Amino acid sequence: MISPMSILVVIAMYGIWSSMFSLAKIALQYSPPFFLTGARMAIAGLILLGYLFLTKRSSFKISRSQWLSIGFLAFFSIYLTNVLEFWALQYLSAAKACFIYSLSPFFAAFFSYLHFNEKINLRKAVGLSIGFLGIIPVLLLQTGGEELLNAFSFFSWPSLAMVGAALCSVYGWVLLRLIVKDQMISPVMANGSSMMIGGIMAFAHSFFAEAWHPIPVMATNLVPFFGWIVLMAFISNIICTNLYTLMLRRFTVTFLSFIGLLSPIFASLHGWLFLGEPLSLMIFLSTGVVCLGLWVVYAAELKQGYIIKSSPQPAVTT
Repeated sequence: MISPMSILVVIAMYGIWSSMFSLAKIALQYSPPFFLTGARMAIAGLILLGYLFLTKRSSFKISRSQWLSIGFLAFFSIYLTNVLEFWALQYLSAAKACFIYSLSPFFAAFFSYLHFNEKINLRKAVGLSIGFLGIIPVLLLQTGGEELLNAFSFFSWPSLAMVGAALCSVYGWVLLRLIVKDQMISPVMANGSSMMIGGIMAFAHSFFAEAWHPIPVMATNLVPFFGWIVLMAFISNIICTNLYTLMLRRFTVTFLSFIGLLSPIFASLHGWLFLGEPLSLMIFLSTGVVCLGLWVVYAAELKQGYIIKSSPQPAVTT
């Protein structure tokens, strides 16, 4: 069986990772979203690639087809995911933005079925349905500027953008799993190079969509801006992203995404602590419903044998 310590490590990872929604809203006070994406990813990519250059230069020996795979990873997992997320965060609360990421298990189940032949049996379908029912009440909540950007029905454009970010993020993790397992690329190399390429894409987008004088950040805001993005890059891109990559060796994308359903609780606490956002009882209740679906899916995947039951695998070397 999976050890309780392994589950606790994953929960702690999401507890730390969920702080990114509050930190990003703070950083958006100093920079527009596309430039923020480019700067954060470029800094994180430089740190990871610099580490590889000093410790294992052989990781840079990558074929043309492998670079193409990394390019797709950069486009979906880095560029689209973060551009959509940071734009939406201008209008959504940190807690709601994080909760919308709870849609990721639905995309993960589909992509895992498509790429890894992981079957969706009746029990897993019931778990996914329970999770979906838990998400609907939060989507109905609209506050602040979000109400001015209504798309249709109870969906706003910021909410739809966050849904798109969740979809691209999960597809990026599927691509990463394929790259690491099938193409034998170092996880650090895959993450570092895709962050750098995705950051360049975001800079190009920023150049044409945001005012550069000479950059879209006021001179008086440069110090706090770089301070926040360095902190974000260290927490998310250096610690959590690489830890998640290691967890992919032990758990499926679907199961890890379901563990992430605990994130809205942590995000609510972070939003209350750092941004003064009121705690939402609806988010706590909905998270409880979604977590019920988590246990149903977990039991199904354990029975199907998709979750490794043997002793822990050795860590990925870089």
